[in-house]
Amino acid sequence: MLDIREVDQEIVGDPSAIARGRIDIAGVSVVFGKVPDQTVALEPTDLILQPGTFTALIGPSGCGKSTLLNAVAGFVTPTEGCVRVGKRLVERPHPSVGVVFQNFALFPWFTARGNVMFALKGVAMPRQDREKRAIEALKEVGLAEHAKKFPGQLSGGMKQRVAIARTLSADPDVLLMDEPFGALDAQTRLRMQELLMDLWSRRKTTVLFVTHDVDEALRLADVVYVMSPAPGRIIRKVPVDLSRPRPVDRMGDDFLQLRAELMGLLHHSND
Repeated sequence: MLDIREVDQEIVGDPSAIARGRIDIAGVSVVFGKVPDQTVALEPTDLILQPGTFTALIGPSGCGKSTLLNAVAGFVTPTEGCVRVGKRLVERPHPSVGVVFQNFALFPWFTARGNVMFALKGVAMPRQDREKRAIEALKEVGLAEHAKKFPGQLSGGMKQRVAIARTLSADPDVLLMDEPFGALDAQTRLRMQELLMDLWSRRKTTVLFVTHDVDEALRLADVVYVMSPAPGRIIRKVPVDLSRPRPVDRMGDDFLQLRAELMGLLHHSND
C-alpha cells in the first residue's frame, strides 16, 4: 500500500496560517452502515491541495472518488479524520465551497437568471444586486442572452453553463466538480472543458475534479490522483507538466506518455 505521506510531505499545520482555498484532508476515512453490514467507502486518506491548483481524481466506479469529494463539500461526515478548507473545519456545506454535479440540479420553474439568483438568497445584498451578479455570472459563461429562458428551453451544455454560473456567482474559494461533463456529447464536452479552463485561468479557484475520463483529467489538471478499487485509497500522484493552454484536438508525445501511465495504473489496480 502506498503511504500518501510519501506523496505529499507537508502535513496539516496551524489552521491560522492556512491560506484561503487550501484543502487539508487529514486521515479521512468513510464507513457506511453498521456492523455486520458495514461498507468501507474510503480508507484513511491524507491530501493537501494548495490554493489555486486544479486537481483531478480518477479511478474505477465505486472507488470512493465522489465520497471523498462529498466529505470536502460537507455532505458526508468522515468516520475518522477531518477536512479543512482554509481555516475552517468542514462540518457542513458552506458558501466558500461550490459544487457542480453531473445532473445540473436546476429548478425547472426558474429561468436561468432565477436559478443563479436562488444561489445568492443567503447573501446579504439587495435583490437588484443579486440580479446584477446573476447576469454577470451568466455573461461569464456566455449565456447572458439566454437569461430569461427556462431549463427546458436549454441544451445540456447550456444547462451545465447555468449550473457553473450559479456556483461561481457566490465567488467560492473552492470548486468541487463531480463528473460535471459526463452526460454531455463529445463535442459539447470539449467546449465545456475549454470554458472551464478559461474560467479557472482567470479566477484561480482551487478545483477538485472527479472524472472517469483520463484524457479529460490530462487536459485540465495540474496533478492527477489515481484511486484503487473499493475500498478506495489513493495509489499514485501523477503531476501533469504539460504547457497551457492544452489543445483539445491534438495529443503530443508527452500527453500520450502520461496517458499510457494513467491507463496502466487503472488497469493494474483492477488486477
